[in-house]
Amino acid sequence: MRRCLDLAQLGAGSVSPNPMVGAVIVHKGLIIGEAYHETYGHPHAEANAINAVLSKYGAAAATLLSESTLYVSLEPCAHQGKTPPCADLIIRHNIPKVVIGCADPFEHVNGRGVQKLRHAGIEVVENVSEHDCRHMNRRFFTRISKERPYIILKWAQTADAYFAPLNGEQKWISSASSKILSHRWRTEEDAILIGKNTAHVDNPRLNAREWAGRNPKRIVIDRNLELSSSLNLFDGSQETIVFNAIKTEISNNIKYLQLEDFDHYLPQLICYQLYLMDVQSLIVEGGVKTLDLFIKAGLWDEARIFISGDYWNEGLKAPEVKGSRRSETKVGADILRIFTNN
Repeated sequence: MRRCLDLAQLGAGSVSPNPMVGAVIVHKGLIIGEAYHETYGHPHAEANAINAVLSKYGAAAATLLSESTLYVSLEPCAHQGKTPPCADLIIRHNIPKVVIGCADPFEHVNGRGVQKLRHAGIEVVENVSEHDCRHMNRRFFTRISKERPYIILKWAQTADAYFAPLNGEQKWISSASSKILSHRWRTEEDAILIGKNTAHVDNPRLNAREWAGRNPKRIVIDRNLELSSSLNLFDGSQETIVFNAIKTEISNNIKYLQLEDFDHYLPQLICYQLYLMDVQSLIVEGGVKTLDLFIKAGLWDEARIFISGDYWNEGLKAPEVKGSRRSETKVGADILRIFTNN
């Protein structure tokens, strides 16, 4: 199952809004096929693993599969979606035993895959390394259970907990290594959000130029559409969503989405709109005001905070989160602390 999880991780940034899944086929103690779900809309991990065995062993594959155990990090699907049901494929190839990491909460699966396998006479072992398998797909599980994206707050602060200068100017806090890691994170999540002031002062690109991978959707909150169209956000290079109070309109790669109420439940409204758009994960990288919107609403799952060794002695204080500290690591000259909201 550990190998399944290692394989599943390779799908990060490529399979959303599907879950990341890895599969390993073992015959008499030897791995004869393994794979992962590589791209949204393409074959799932189980199908790729079975096809790997068919490709490698040819005429002998049918016998090998009929004597093998399939390990998979998430319950095989039992419904026709963009691809055929994996449970049916497993049954068709006479695989006698399936070991599953955790159940799939999606309404069209949620126990039906296991039920279908057992009805066909297949031995099913459930909940092997369940905690690790659920953690792997925490974004997927959050979207299904809470009808919102998995939300990651991210910012940098000084050693004495200052976030920005009092004069509102841009001043870099974290190290080059932290910047590279931040760009890697962008390739792993669906979208990144900032507020109007951050867009105006920093003029960010919000892409992943320091790391190979896909760019996230860019999201900005601009209530009265006051931002200049000359900003990097509006260069058309990435899908960009502008939440505002004035209009709903699509202009090339820019989507203006009007929200009915900016004064009440703003982060909840944004999260629900993103859920409807199949955005499974969101990095909030805005200023203190934007971050505090989500913190005060309790709408966050992780907070990733870079802490530099610098002392400013004055400035705008950084946000504060009350959660469980999950880890503390060194990144270049900085300390990275990760908190979870539980």
